[in-house]
Amino acid sequence: MAKVLIIGGGIVGLSSAYYLQKAGHEIIVLDKGDMTDSCSYGNAGMIVPSHFIPLATPGMVSQGIKWMFNSKSPFYVKPSLNPELISWGLKFLKKANTAHVEKSAVPLTELSLLSKKLYEDLSKEPGFDFDLVEKGILMFYKTERAGEEEAHMAEKGRELGLDMAVLSVDDCKKLQPKLELDVLGAVHYRCDAHLSPNKLMAALIKHLKSVGVNLVTNKEVTKIETKDSKVSKVISFNEEFTADEYIIAGGSWSPAIGKLLGIKILLMPGKGYSFNVKDNSEIMHIPALLAEARVAITPMNGGLRYGGTMELDKINDRINMNRVKGIVESVPKYFPGLRPTVPEQKDIWFGFRPSSADGLPYIGKSKQYGNLTVATGHGMMGLSLGAATGLLASEIISGKPASIDIKEFAPERS
Repeated sequence: MAKVLIIGGGIVGLSSAYYLQKAGHEIIVLDKGDMTDSCSYGNAGMIVPSHFIPLATPGMVSQGIKWMFNSKSPFYVKPSLNPELISWGLKFLKKANTAHVEKSAVPLTELSLLSKKLYEDLSKEPGFDFDLVEKGILMFYKTERAGEEEAHMAEKGRELGLDMAVLSVDDCKKLQPKLELDVLGAVHYRCDAHLSPNKLMAALIKHLKSVGVNLVTNKEVTKIETKDSKVSKVISFNEEFTADEYIIAGGSWSPAIGKLLGIKILLMPGKGYSFNVKDNSEIMHIPALLAEARVAITPMNGGLRYGGTMELDKINDRINMNRVKGIVESVPKYFPGLRPTVPEQKDIWFGFRPSSADGLPYIGKSKQYGNLTVATGHGMMGLSLGAATGLLASEIISGKPASIDIKEFAPERS
């Protein structure tokens, strides 16, 4: 049995704590906040084996350049001489090729399917009612080009063993008769699912406390000491924490933690927004993705959660209302009967997705420090991949064979 200190109390950190505790280890989780408002809470709650294509794709380069000049676009990179952004951008360009996409598809799919199975298992455990629903997700499109791209994706998905089907408008109407449509069609990602992230996080925290996991809140890591190629001590201002094994699961704050150790964790915070609308009409009971607009809509807690945008910038607390308006204005273009209004600022949630340059998470042992594991960089799929990442972190530390091949997720990959 090892004493394990996890830096970060989001879905990845708490999932790691869950599986490590089950394996018999003593766990401390340190978080700079109070574990109630991380990126794990405000997301769309989607479990997405369908997302086997990494962010770094050939089409994202040309599309991203066009989007950069539109303040309401789904993807925005704030021009900056920030050295981290420049390094990230250079690696993104290097990896935005067909070979990388094809090489990434199998490991991403295996990671996603493992995570979905773990969520299914977890939902059957006492105290873990987090509204897991397995109706799939509908990717709606309005243009022929998007339809061709989605049909191609569905074909690739089926080759990977995923259940996907191209639907006509009539097929879509049969699934949700009350939902008015202005689309050309959709792809039904039947392999996907959704859940309530708020309920999942609350259930994890409650369970971990009940089994003796030490959750330490409002402790920002300010210094990390090392000895003989191992981490020896983590310090938060005047308080010291020691363990046998350490995990960096700090989401978008992971690069700053890595810097304290002299290691580079290349990722950028991708700000996303979401807001909830109370709606008991049940006109939508299958989550939707809007292909061209890159907007997600999820039935959740008796209403609908709208979310989207990816804004690469330094971590900040600004709310860009144009980004939120972009989400709001896109919805009626697909669903004329759904007309959300722009919410007040106090009702808008935002969070930072830890986005690696090549679109793959970092999961594995550090080469530099023998007792350090890195588990971060999941981009927009942190919740979806959280359970699998937690299990893999537990297997790494316990010295067990990993459930899937994780070499493509190596933290120090080129």
